[in-house]
Amino acid sequence: MVAFLPKRILLLTGRVCAIALGCVIPLSVVLDNLLLVVLLALMLVGHGRTILQTAVGNPVARASILLFVLLLLGMAYGDTPLQAAAGILGKYADLAFVPLLMVILLDERTRYRALAGFLAVMLATALLSWLVGLHMLPVSKWMWTYTADNPAIFRSSITQNILMAFAAFLFGLKARDSRNRNARWALAIAALLAGGSVLFMVQGRTGYLVMLALMVYLGYMTVARRLQRHGRHIGWRETAGIGVLALVVVASAYQLSPRLHGRVDQVVTEYQAWRPDVNSVTSTGERLEFYYNTLMLVRQHPLFGVGTGGFAAAYAKQVQGTGITPTHNPHNEYLLVTVQVGLPGLLLLLYLFYTQWRTASRLPGLFERDAARGLVLAIAISCLFNSPLLDHTEGLFAAFMSALLFAGLGTGKRNG
Repeated sequence: MVAFLPKRILLLTGRVCAIALGCVIPLSVVLDNLLLVVLLALMLVGHGRTILQTAVGNPVARASILLFVLLLLGMAYGDTPLQAAAGILGKYADLAFVPLLMVILLDERTRYRALAGFLAVMLATALLSWLVGLHMLPVSKWMWTYTADNPAIFRSSITQNILMAFAAFLFGLKARDSRNRNARWALAIAALLAGGSVLFMVQGRTGYLVMLALMVYLGYMTVARRLQRHGRHIGWRETAGIGVLALVVVASAYQLSPRLHGRVDQVVTEYQAWRPDVNSVTSTGERLEFYYNTLMLVRQHPLFGVGTGGFAAAYAKQVQGTGITPTHNPHNEYLLVTVQVGLPGLLLLLYLFYTQWRTASRLPGLFERDAARGLVLAIAISCLFNSPLLDHTEGLFAAFMSALLFAGLGTGKRNG
C-alpha cells in the first residue's frame, strides 16, 4: 500500500514522523521504535536511491555507515551464535539510520520543528525534575524515579542527565544568538533550569562531565565570536579567564549541591579503595574492574576482536575463577567496540567523531556549527563512561542529532 503513494506524500508523512521522533526520544522506547519502523517503510519505498546517495556523499553519514558495516562484518567470526550477534548488531542499527534521517531532515523547517520539539520536552522534563526534587510534586508511578532524591522522570538518571546537559547547551546557544531581548532572557532561564536539573537535582555523573565540557565550550566560543567582530582572535589570556571562571562555577556547584558533592566524594573514596583482581561492591570499583579486564581482552585480540556480540562470553571467560562478577557491558564504548571488532573499530569510531568535528565548520549557520561540535563533545565524553551507541535512547539520540545537525551540509551560505 505504501508503495502506491506519491513520493511527495511519503516525504511529508516522513517529516511529520521525524518531528514526532524528536519529541519522543526522551520519552518512550515504544513510540520511538514505532516511528522508526514507519520511517523505514516510508523512506525506503519512496527515496531509497536518495538515501543511498546520502550514505555515500555526506561525510558524517558515510562515517556512520562504515562503523556499522564493520560491526556487520564482525558477525562473520568469533564464537557468538548468529542470533545473539544479530541482537547486538541491532542495537547499533541507529548508525545505519543516519542517512535515512538526513534525507527527511534536509528541509530546514522540519529540522527547526524537530529540534523545537526535543527542547520543549526536555524543558518540561527539567521542570518536573525541579518540582519533584523540591518536594512540590509527589513521585508518581509513571515516573522512572522511585524517590525525590533522584528525580529522573522519563529515563534513567544517566540518560536524562546526558540529554539534559545537551539541551541546556542548546538553550545557551540560542540565548547567545537571539536578537530579541525577551527571547534571550527566556532562553537563558531555560538553559539555567536545564543545567540546574543536571547539577542540583539528578544523580548522573556522566552528565556532570558533559555539562562541564559544554559549558566551557560555550564560554570559549562566545568570547571568540565577540572578539572576531572586533577583528581580534582569542588568546591565552581569554582562554585562561574562561578556565578560571569554569573552575569557580564548578567549585560553587560542588559546594551548593549536596547531590553533586556527595557523588563526587563517593567516586574519590571508591577509587581509592579499588584494587585490581579483587571483586568490588562499589559502583566506581565495578567500573574500574570492567575497564581493567576489558583492556586485557583488547590486549589478547587487538586486530579483529572477538566478533560482534562476543563481549559477554569473552569477559566471562576472562574473569572465570577470580570471583569477579561478569558483565555484558564494560560501560565504555571505546573499549566495547575494540573488543568486538578490534582496533579498526576503535579507529572508525574516532573517525566518526573527527569527521563530525571537522565538517561542522562547513555547516551554513553559526548555531548549527557550534551545536554540532557540542554534540561531538557530549557523545565522545559519554563514551568514556558508558556505551551510548549500544544503549537505545542515547544511540538514537546521537543518530538523530547527527542527522538533524549535519543534514544541512552544503545547503546554504555560511553566516556568522
